Amino acid sequence: AEPEHPEEPPTGSDTPASGPQPSDETTRHLSRPAEPEASSTPADSGDATRHLSRPAEPEQAAPSSQPSDEPQSDDATRQIRLPAEPSAEPTDDTTRQPSRPADPERPSDTAAPSPQPSDAPQLDDATRQIRLPAAEPSAKSPASAPSPYTTPDTHPDRTHAHGHAGAGKKEAEKAREPRSGILMGRPFGVPVYVAPSWFLVAALITWVFGGQLDRVLPELGATRYLVALFFAVAFYASVLVHELAHTVAALRFELPVRRIQLQFFGGVSEIEKEAETPGREFWLAFVGPLLSLVLSGLFYLAMLLVEPGTVPGVLLAGLMISNLIVAIFNLLPGLPLDGGRMLRAVVWKITGKPMNGTIAAAWVGRALAVSVLIGLPLLTQSGALGTTAEDSVGMDTVTDALLAAILAAIIWTGAGNSLRMARLREHLPELRARNLTRRAVPVETDTPLSEALRRANAAGARALVVVDANGEPLSLVREAAIVGVPEHRRPWVAVSGLAQDLTDGMRVSAELAGEDLLDVLRATPATEYLVVEDTGEIYGVLSAADVERAFVKAMARPS
Repeated sequence: AEPEHPEEPPTGSDTPASGPQPSDETTRHLSRPAEPEASSTPADSGDATRHLSRPAEPEQAAPSSQPSDEPQSDDATRQIRLPAEPSAEPTDDTTRQPSRPADPERPSDTAAPSPQPSDAPQLDDATRQIRLPAAEPSAKSPASAPSPYTTPDTHPDRTHAHGHAGAGKKEAEKAREPRSGILMGRPFGVPVYVAPSWFLVAALITWVFGGQLDRVLPELGATRYLVALFFAVAFYASVLVHELAHTVAALRFELPVRRIQLQFFGGVSEIEKEAETPGREFWLAFVGPLLSLVLSGLFYLAMLLVEPGTVPGVLLAGLMISNLIVAIFNLLPGLPLDGGRMLRAVVWKITGKPMNGTIAAAWVGRALAVSVLIGLPLLTQSGALGTTAEDSVGMDTVTDALLAAILAAIIWTGAGNSLRMARLREHLPELRARNLTRRAVPVETDTPLSEALRRANAAGARALVVVDANGEPLSLVREAAIVGVPEHRRPWVAVSGLAQDLTDGMRVSAELAGEDLLDVLRATPATEYLVVEDTGEIYGVLSAADVERAFVKAMARPS
């Protein structure tokens, strides 16, 4: 029977050991490539030798006296330890690093390659990423400092609409648009979506308003529900006009708007940036309730022109009252309502700090949520809202309490989110591409993964960039793909099979910071980005995972 493992020739032998030679299939599945003997012709086939993870070592005078030059397999850590190069001169493989000067702000740039075999790449199962140990200090190089990406950063809850200039801008914007609803149109270039929850509230409005029509216009019969459905659609059309007022004001102040969404309790205009002054913030919030008041007045004037007690008269009266309620409710001085943003602008103007305004308006919003939870059912029971004692029993009481609980939860949650996002925006200037970038080394497309990791370890880098023969970057080796390759397969896996091709949106300037950096990242979602200097030189690789970790740190950091 053929032996399971090939027999190795005795140390110092000039000829291979007798017995059957290992087949190509057996050699291909060895956990490490066979090292050729320095003083004899290798017995392995050319196919196996061709897949060695690094060039053959120079011939040694006495190979039997240097057993440490062979790759060692550490079963405890499942890593391949590569021996130190015997030459004092740096090889071409170990010096192929990005052509940029060392940056004193990037401690990894000052790390010198370590000659110790323990510097081999290590796999950290807890974080699912490759951990390259820092180079050990020597007499000629300083000790490696902590990683330069520990500076925390943030990104706000609202994404940024600006993409890259060029033919792919519109495609990038459409690709990142949320699809949480039905697209109804793009007034002023802003997409309007109807959330699935709208159909639920439309059915609820139809049922409630249909019951009121039965008392006012009993002759309608079942047709009253068609009239009630028309009222629900007209009411949400008024809400859309309210949100369009915010959108037009934002565009007037050159603030990009991501989308408008009609949902269960009204609508929301997702403005991607904050106003630069408290005055603009005030007017941006006030135009919505102002237009609702205008609509209420217009419906009142139209109601005077029709005969009361008719279907048009009832519809116009309902739209007048509903728009008046929308205006008054939104003017309540608590976040996330428009009145809360107006209060924030006032406090911002007085104190000169937008964060102070956010804190004040958020806590008023939370107090308002408690007031709605307790006060709305009490007002309904007391008849202050025009209800009678007969109306305030049974299911009506349960419905009022449920409505109050939902409104209170929305206001409380919105106030908390506004406070949390304001804290993130306060730390937003700390988000710098240069500080978060991982140092990278360029490798050719056919470079084995084990060899690429050896070069990265020697250079103190944590990322790999695939380049062509002229040194132009082609793709980025994905960290998740590296983790998925077993240790024993890495000498036979080329880096090109683990890389993601570079697009225009995946090239990030090292000088980008804050919202400008977020604009670029959100325009082209990816796991890694190539960071370049203004001169076009490769600076490193920015990982989306590092940005996420910085985001979590910023959320946990007190203001």
